[in-house]
Amino acid sequence: MIKTFLRHVWESLKSLKRNGWMTVASTSAVAITLILAGIFLAIIMNITKVASDIENDVNVTVFIDIGTGKEEIAVLKKEIKKVNHVKNINFSGKDDQLKNIQSTLGDAWKLFQGDSNPLYDTFIVSTNSPDNTKGVAKKIGGIKHVYKADYGGASSDRLIAFTKNIQTWGLGAAVLLLFVAIFLISNTIRITIISRQTEIQIMRLVGAQNGFIRWPFFLEGAWIGLIGSIIPIVLICFSYKTIYEVLNPELVRSHYSMYPPGIFLPQITGLTVLIGVFIGSFGSVVAMRRFLKL
Repeated sequence: MIKTFLRHVWESLKSLKRNGWMTVASTSAVAITLILAGIFLAIIMNITKVASDIENDVNVTVFIDIGTGKEEIAVLKKEIKKVNHVKNINFSGKDDQLKNIQSTLGDAWKLFQGDSNPLYDTFIVSTNSPDNTKGVAKKIGGIKHVYKADYGGASSDRLIAFTKNIQTWGLGAAVLLLFVAIFLISNTIRITIISRQTEIQIMRLVGAQNGFIRWPFFLEGAWIGLIGSIIPIVLICFSYKTIYEVLNPELVRSHYSMYPPGIFLPQITGLTVLIGVFIGSFGSVVAMRRFLKL
């Protein structure tokens, strides 16, 4: 069994060399298609990542009544923690907020010191899901010593809806792209096999079984897919690292980020290889069945 399989592997490799120009044509088609697919997937995956970061960045800002003491603030924090779907609570004192504003906007805000500080002590509350933000804000707004619980209102609702649309359409576009890649590459592989119809007919005439005929072509298609994925992988890895170094620092300033190369590149590399090998072997099987009627 193993000996027969190794023989099929050897025959598939010899066939690649024997049919040089058709191998080059098929490999080039695979490479071009996978480059386009890889670039598009990288864009879609990172847009979806940033959209998810934006969605998760929507928090509830809880404004505490002026004059509320430290003990009452501590009790209020415990009450907020009891609200369903609350994930994290961070306190932001009005004095610290004023110092940040003064350092940013200059001396004009230095007039507001001590009792003249117009800002509120606040809690920044994050939820375990963006879908729960509105409900959490409503519940917290009814707790004693809470002046107002704000999550952004209609603007945040539109933002959450927008990011969900991006994620949905991005997934749909990625699936559509994979189908297009399968169609283009499998058609190229079919042309390669059709050009060798005489070779297959001779094998049948000498009594070769269908499985014996299919295996070398199946493996040959897999080799074409594997070889064709090398150039896209090198190109995408080099380009992504460069783009990441340029764009990600700008996104980080807004608390968003792209996928780090250490996480993203192994995923896209493995996916590219799997797509190439699958489509190459799949195209061979389809061509053998439909066009040569084995």
